[in-house]
Amino acid sequence: MTSEAEPTGILGSRPTLSQDQVKHLEFIQAVITRLGTNSFLVKGWCLTLAAGLLAFAAEGSRLSVAATAFVPLVAFWFLDGYFLWQERLFRKLYDQARKPGAEVELFSMNPYPYAGQVRWRQATFSVSLSLFYGGIGVAHLAVLLAVVLG
Repeated sequence: MTSEAEPTGILGSRPTLSQDQVKHLEFIQAVITRLGTNSFLVKGWCLTLAAGLLAFAAEGSRLSVAATAFVPLVAFWFLDGYFLWQERLFRKLYDQARKPGAEVELFSMNPYPYAGQVRWRQATFSVSLSLFYGGIGVAHLAVLLAVVLG
């Protein structure tokens, strides 16, 4: 029989983290949150700019506007891919720093040792970004074809 003072099971056997380690995890989480917010803002700006450019191109049948609307789309896609890549790197750092006795230097904010595990290309062409920006790209193509053919 066990007493209540001695925890048992998986949760009771885990070593605890120091206050400095917890603060380090909070710093990393703040960066992850900021990167997620930046990604959200980039998507909003891309959608707003794409809608405006496509409306302007379709209204005036302007081929140059319809064609150049792809430039900000690609730029926003790559920027969003960069933010997602950074977020994934910081998640790897967080995952390593959360382990008791981790080899991560305390208060280190360098995620690049994990760059071999997470590639920018994989993040940029992930399913979620490909569906979002690919959908906008299809709309661009539809307006471009409508301007050219009509």
